[in-house]
Amino acid sequence: MKFNAMTAVAAVMLAVPGVASAGPDDDKLIINGETEIVTKAPLPAHMEDLNMDMIMSGWHFRSDETQVLEMDDFDNPGMVFVEIAQEQWDTVEGSEGKSCASCHEGPESMTGVRAVYPKWNEDAGEVRTLAMQINACREENMGAEPYEYTGGQMANMEALIALQSRGMPVNVAIDGPAKETWEKGKEIYYTRYGQLELSCANCHEDNYGNMIRADHLSQGQVNGFPTYRLKNTKLNTVHGRFKGCVRDTRAETFTPGGEEFVALELYVASRGNGLSVEGPSVRN
Repeated sequence: MKFNAMTAVAAVMLAVPGVASAGPDDDKLIINGETEIVTKAPLPAHMEDLNMDMIMSGWHFRSDETQVLEMDDFDNPGMVFVEIAQEQWDTVEGSEGKSCASCHEGPESMTGVRAVYPKWNEDAGEVRTLAMQINACREENMGAEPYEYTGGQMANMEALIALQSRGMPVNVAIDGPAKETWEKGKEIYYTRYGQLELSCANCHEDNYGNMIRADHLSQGQVNGFPTYRLKNTKLNTVHGRFKGCVRDTRAETFTPGGEEFVALELYVASRGNGLSVEGPSVRN
C-alpha cells in the first residue's frame, strides 16, 4: 500500500492516542541566570508568505525536565564536550606545527562567527558551513588531517565556537552569490523523499506542535546546534541530524558535507534568522 505524506503523518499521530497535539510552551530561556535567549521571533522576510505566526526554537517543544538542563551550564551535558574542545584548540597538529591558538588569541576571538554561518566564501567561490571552514583551517593552515564531518571532534569544536556567539541573533545572508545555493536548499526542503514521501516541510512547517510517534515535532530550527541529545548521549551536528531525518523517510540520504546538505543547511539556518544562537543546546 502506498501512503502519501499526510497519510503517513496522520497514521503515526493516531498511533499515540491522546497526545496527537502538544503545542510549544511560553517559557523563557535564560542561561546561567544572565543570558536571555531569543527563542521566538517574527518571521524572516523570506518566510512572510507562509502560514506561520512566528519562528520558534526547538527548546519550546521539549519537556520541562529537558528544558531546565539548558538553563545552567553546570547541568548542560553538552558543556563537557566544550571543555574537550578547548584542549583540541590548544593542541599542536599537522606539518606546520600549529594549533588553533597559534593563529587565534582564544576561542573568544570566534565571537559572532556561528551567527553568520553558513556563508559565502569569496576566495573559495562557494558557500561554506562552519564545519567546512574548520577543516579548511586545519588542512590549509595547520597541515593537519580534517575532522570527520559529523564526528565527535568536529561537534566539539563547533560547540566551542557556537558558545562564543550565545545570545547573538542568527543573521545568515542569503542574497548575492549565496542565493543560488539558498534556492537549491529551499527546493530540497520542500521535496518529498523516500517511501513515506515526506519533505522537511511536512513535519516542521505543516505539523510542528504535533506528536509523531513519541516525538514532539518542532520547527526544525538549527540555531541550537550542535545539540546534546538525551537519546544518544552525545553532541549531534546539523548534517548528522539531516541524515537521520532523510533516513526516517526511508530514502537514500545525501552525504554529510556534500552540496545538497550544505544548501539545505543554508536554507534552514536562514529560517531561524532572528533567533539567538543557543549551542550547545539540549534536546530529547
